[in-house]
Amino acid sequence: MTQKSYYPKEAEFKVQWHHVDADGKNLGRLATKIAGVLMGKHRPEFTPGVDLGDHVVVTNCEKIAVTGNKMIDKVYFRHSNYIGGLTETRLRRMLRTHPERVLEAAVWGMLPPGKGRRKMITKMRVYKGPEHKHGAQNPVPLA
Repeated sequence: MTQKSYYPKEAEFKVQWHHVDADGKNLGRLATKIAGVLMGKHRPEFTPGVDLGDHVVVTNCEKIAVTGNKMIDKVYFRHSNYIGGLTETRLRRMLRTHPERVLEAAVWGMLPPGKGRRKMITKMRVYKGPEHKHGAQNPVPLA
């Protein structure tokens, strides 16, 4: 007698939409929760090689909270690929100018490296302010 093993397929599962209000939430803890939902770790059928993740809509990303001296000490780097083209931006300024990028960078770093990372990050939508345009998908609040 042989025992059959079960391997989940993406087509078998219904994709769900989740809504997160980032107002006053800690950046790292929120990014961890979102990364888990994008990977599909909240499902009992989780399998690392299969994309079973759900979509996440985040609002009020400009009101995110950080602990300690991260507003002053945390630095984001980017390079223009020209000589001397390294630019550094502090977290305080990044939250003023592009608050969406702060949460996207945090979640990007928490997703597993490889081809699936780009596909997973496209399921996250981040908005400045309380309004979003995904009401038709009926997003449920993320606990």
